[in-house]
Amino acid sequence: MPNRNRSFVAKRILTLATAGSLLALSNSALAAYPERPISWIVPFPPGGAMDVIARTLGEAMSQELGQSIVVENKPGAGGNIGAAQVASAKPDGYTIMIVANGMAVNPSLYKQLTYDPIKDFTPISLLAAVPNILVTQATRNDINSVKDVIDQTRENPGKYTYASAGVGTSIHLAGALFTYLGKLDMLHVPYRGSGPAVTDLLGGQVDYMFDSITSAKPHIDAGKLKALAITTAKRSSTLPDLPTVAESGLEGYELTPWFATFAPAGTPDDIIQTLNNAMLNAMDSEKVKTTFATIGAEKIGSTPDELKAYLQDETTKWQKIIKETGISAN
Repeated sequence: MPNRNRSFVAKRILTLATAGSLLALSNSALAAYPERPISWIVPFPPGGAMDVIARTLGEAMSQELGQSIVVENKPGAGGNIGAAQVASAKPDGYTIMIVANGMAVNPSLYKQLTYDPIKDFTPISLLAAVPNILVTQATRNDINSVKDVIDQTRENPGKYTYASAGVGTSIHLAGALFTYLGKLDMLHVPYRGSGPAVTDLLGGQVDYMFDSITSAKPHIDAGKLKALAITTAKRSSTLPDLPTVAESGLEGYELTPWFATFAPAGTPDDIIQTLNNAMLNAMDSEKVKTTFATIGAEKIGSTPDELKAYLQDETTKWQKIIKETGISAN
């Protein structure tokens, strides 16, 4: 073989070898994910369903991924503070976020968001649905049903209040939908999370709350809160004797709080798939199933594409509802 041809072949072999080495290095780096702890942002304070779900799944996922998942609570502005932080985070798979209905609602509630819920995030998976419950103080002998709430509120417009975990949360939306359909004049009192709202409800500073079954049930079981109705279309297996709001007399009422996970936009598909697989596997573990049952959460699970389509549908739905109900962030 002429020297020139030998030289060409040698260079070609070197080129292929180099390319193979780079590919192997790339695959090795990808396969190593995660190499350090993952930060899971919860945009509300500890104590609510969102926090419990993140911590329970995070613990199970960390066993499969071989790295710890650190839950960080970043409350404020109806979840917008935590969401904005994740939207601006590096898209490397080391920052993820759990969200609720507010992800689909906030674009219609807030005139100026510092992030776009659809464009600034990469979907990972739907997680679960957790019903809300209309509750009041157990000591209130004058209130024992949805009808009692409606009748007293109509007789005394503007007198009664309902607490929420913040503007745009499912707890707020449940109350706003209730007052809209019932044509009721009730004052909305937003808090920075479910925990402080329940504290004031127990203390009598507010009259009602459409709290998550997760944080409300322990107080119901302890005889401190009285459950009046559940917000979902069907009764909950956790509290099967509790009627829905709709069957209690407010026809057409239904609100199903959902939870899902997202990463910053631009997070590589392979990393998203790794996280999705870990989440779905975690939801099938016995410990997570037990915890979900304890807090009244019903597993959903999804592909990233299914979550993307679901978020778009929910955003469109709530845009219409907010316009019709006049729900405001103010």
